[in-house]
Amino acid sequence: MTIDQIISLLEQEYGKLEWQSRSGPLSELIAAILSQNTSDVNSKRAFDRLVATFGSWEGVAEASIDQIAEAIKGGGLSRMKAGRIKAILESIRQDQGNLDLGFLRSLPLAEAKAWLEKLPGVGPKTAACVLLFSLGRPALPVDTHVYRVSRRLGLIDSGASSKEAHRLLEEAVSPQARYQFHLHMLAQGRSICKAPRPLCHTCILEEGCPKII
Repeated sequence: MTIDQIISLLEQEYGKLEWQSRSGPLSELIAAILSQNTSDVNSKRAFDRLVATFGSWEGVAEASIDQIAEAIKGGGLSRMKAGRIKAILESIRQDQGNLDLGFLRSLPLAEAKAWLEKLPGVGPKTAACVLLFSLGRPALPVDTHVYRVSRRLGLIDSGASSKEAHRLLEEAVSPQARYQFHLHMLAQGRSICKAPRPLCHTCILEEGCPKII
């Protein structure tokens, strides 16, 4: 089964998607940090409390790690994430003189990824999320669901690292299809191609799937 066939079948299953911006790039970045190793509910609660407590990212940047940790308490790993958020904001301001990440729109995609990945705690997935969901750049985040479904379909080798998986899938998926591909593969991984017990008999991709478990 080709990548274009997979994209087409998933579109039949989940519908056609048009890109929509979720938030500003810095908000997307902080939200991604808060989402690490916790549920969507907990990470959103921590994000909302952080914004409510300090009012702006400049306010967060001026706060201490202890103050940030207190604001995001309940979101999981609050002390570690607070230190990471503080370090990220300091690094951005030192490099740019402000906290505006809008300049990433005009950088070549590879340069924008590399710049983000230099920030503390930012890997390929987080960088891709910021670029794709906030700025509409054709990066392709590979989270645990996208990785699992891609591996089972034989799109990437089971031994591929996160960085390699991002490169391989971006090479395979056309830029204009990456937003929809990511969200459809995510949905497929959550609802059908589950980690312990995939529901293969209900999967629209079953006929062409090599079933690499």
